[in-house]
Amino acid sequence: MFRYKIHHTFLTCFMITMLALSGCSSNKMIAKKVAKEFKNSSVIKQYQVGFALYNMENKTMIFQKDADKYFTPASNTKIYTFFASLKMLPEQMPALKYIERNDSLIFWGTGDPSFLQFGVKDKTAYNFLQASDKKLFFAPGRYSGSFFGDGWSWDDYDYYYQPEITEMPIMDNMVTSTYLTPDKINIEPKIFAHCFEVDSSKTTGGFQVTRDFLTNHFHYPAVAVKPGYNQQNPYKTSTQTTIEVLSDTLHKTIGIVKMKIPSNAKTLLGAKRDSVLKHMMLPSDNFIAEHLLLVCSNQIGDTLSTTKAIQYISKNHLSFLPDKVKWADGSGLSRQNLFTPRDNVYLLDSIYHLVNNREKLFDMFPAGGKSGTLKNAYPKTDQPFVYGKTGSLGGVHNQSGYVLTKKGKTYIYSFMNNNFVKPTAEVRAEMVRIMTYIHDNF
Repeated sequence: MFRYKIHHTFLTCFMITMLALSGCSSNKMIAKKVAKEFKNSSVIKQYQVGFALYNMENKTMIFQKDADKYFTPASNTKIYTFFASLKMLPEQMPALKYIERNDSLIFWGTGDPSFLQFGVKDKTAYNFLQASDKKLFFAPGRYSGSFFGDGWSWDDYDYYYQPEITEMPIMDNMVTSTYLTPDKINIEPKIFAHCFEVDSSKTTGGFQVTRDFLTNHFHYPAVAVKPGYNQQNPYKTSTQTTIEVLSDTLHKTIGIVKMKIPSNAKTLLGAKRDSVLKHMMLPSDNFIAEHLLLVCSNQIGDTLSTTKAIQYISKNHLSFLPDKVKWADGSGLSRQNLFTPRDNVYLLDSIYHLVNNREKLFDMFPAGGKSGTLKNAYPKTDQPFVYGKTGSLGGVHNQSGYVLTKKGKTYIYSFMNNNFVKPTAEVRAEMVRIMTYIHDNF
């Protein structure tokens, strides 16, 4: 019996050792072949590229190309916001903080982006306020930041992807105009309808609404509106505008009161966190991303602050990353963000185990050839082999996520391309070519 135990233990150790050596050998083989693809690429040589490929099974980095260098992440930043939300937010989002005093209901914003948001369509806070028979009062002053994030481009103020940041966002903080007739558009929220006027000096070209920089004055040309027209313009935010939009939406009078949140304030729970995360990741929604960080800061204090949220998350939840992050906003609009490919990979590994449900996680990420921002990047398919987050700015195009191989492996990758002057389509095509090679061969 004693001999048998020794023999059995020896065989077990031998098999484990052989499996480990086999894994190392396989990783080296993959690294050699992937390195050759990068070396032989005439496209990649023309700009800065960082790449990391990670084996989840044996927790080893298979291949790295400048993976410890810092790159502008663009919307790869949303992976960090996604991680922070998983760590800090409950399964149901805190929609409002409130107290009831005598005949009054006083409420504070939490930064929750889901209030009548066009994708999430959550009406929890709306129904709660509308159903109350008390006088409603909004208490502003929780948000400590600016209406734009650090390092944002001011001249993008009128584009749908850069709405302003507020403590009580409503309907994406945007005005939506849609086709009604060739001579008329529908405007939501309707409170802004009187702010629209025709520019009679413009009688040619397509129909497009523009907004003045510092005011809520919207203009459109004297041309016909085409069926299917749909446009969103960020509106200029202020406490008064928030009150007006909220009053118009609820069909109730909303008062303003200066008051700090008392310790006995209640929290109204609203949209499901994971639903909000999915609506951030698939279309790469900057509005949701920015406000999720405010909701994270709501969990640690009375002040809603992007900076405080990032500092807290970095200190308490990101110490396992090999490189110190330079993190400025929630969406990636800021060029002040700087991350390394290997940080992205380790963070995605942590997210994979944090969600602990492969199908659920992959459903929240864009899928190559099927959904979100990767729908048109890869060939259309019912069985995607890439689930990841894209990130694009001028001269920046990245992908970070999970790649499934024909041999049944799942690897994590981060592919970061910065400082190119050629068309983004060419950079994307080369990235897709290499990721497809990894899928096909390993």
